[in-house]
Amino acid sequence: MILTSVDHRVGRIRLNRPKALHALNLKMCEAMLATLEAWRDDLSVHAILIDHAEGRGFCAGGDIRMIGDSSAGDGAAARAFFATEYRLNHRLFTYAKPTIAVMDGVTMGGGVGISQPCKVRVATENTRFAMPETAIGLFPDVGGGWYLSRLPGRIGQYLALTGARLDGSEMLALGLATHLVPAAALDTIKAAIAADPMAIEAILSDHATTPGEAAILTQREAIDRLFASDDFEEILSALEADGSDWAQAQLATLRQRSPLSCKVSLKLLLDGKTMPTFEDEMRQEYAVVTRIVQRPDIVEGVRAVIIDKDHAPKWDPATPAAVTDHMIDRIFAPLGEDDEWQPH
Repeated sequence: MILTSVDHRVGRIRLNRPKALHALNLKMCEAMLATLEAWRDDLSVHAILIDHAEGRGFCAGGDIRMIGDSSAGDGAAARAFFATEYRLNHRLFTYAKPTIAVMDGVTMGGGVGISQPCKVRVATENTRFAMPETAIGLFPDVGGGWYLSRLPGRIGQYLALTGARLDGSEMLALGLATHLVPAAALDTIKAAIAADPMAIEAILSDHATTPGEAAILTQREAIDRLFASDDFEEILSALEADGSDWAQAQLATLRQRSPLSCKVSLKLLLDGKTMPTFEDEMRQEYAVVTRIVQRPDIVEGVRAVIIDKDHAPKWDPATPAAVTDHMIDRIFAPLGEDDEWQPH
């Protein structure tokens, strides 16, 4: 499900699960970890390039159906997947050699987790970035608490709650992408990088395309004002009181999201902004996800979006008011020493 090779002086990792838009499963994460470890001290490999093979989309996320099935039982398979996926995220974040992610197409959830840690993040006109986890009873994990909390103003909170999509120009403007290039030039770019991995920056600059308008920035004032609070009910009240069509559209979206997931997401970003290290971030996210996969919302979210596709989930708790501070505190409590996440 992944293809690996060494092209001149560049290690190539290609996601190869086209029918699932290259969504990650446990075997893919394990194979990527093993490959990165093998190349870590290989002097013939100067840089790592991650992209996808055939089919559209870079990576649509994780193995959501498996997570839903596991959560309906004891959650053990889901916990094993997340523990390994988070190790992969951390390994990329701390990898000593240059890492390049080519995000040509859908880049969501797990795809964000393996692209944002990379030093070089290439977007194209086909890129569609989102972290839509609140729609299925999850939260923007894989480091989302770290990356989204560091975006300008309250854009991270807006993206985390609504799952709004960004294009390549918007990603470049926000720093989620380091370069924007035309998809038609990717084969030429990859070949040039393989031939001279010390010239990555110059190669990408030579092929850079002029970005279009970053549409999200036209809503920056509204986002910062209406999503200013770390209290979910206060955000809903602000949107309700605003008469604009844009605010009402966001309100309609949030009313469809899991209230528990939304409150977890806000807490995650609040903590993430001051998290000392990325390892600490992943340790907290793992503690949170182990509690979330034992709650009913993830099973119901997967049913509504993936299985029955009626997009009419019945969340539990059903309202924001029913999600108590005590409930959130229990979800965020550190795990015991034997259960907590470790990077190795």
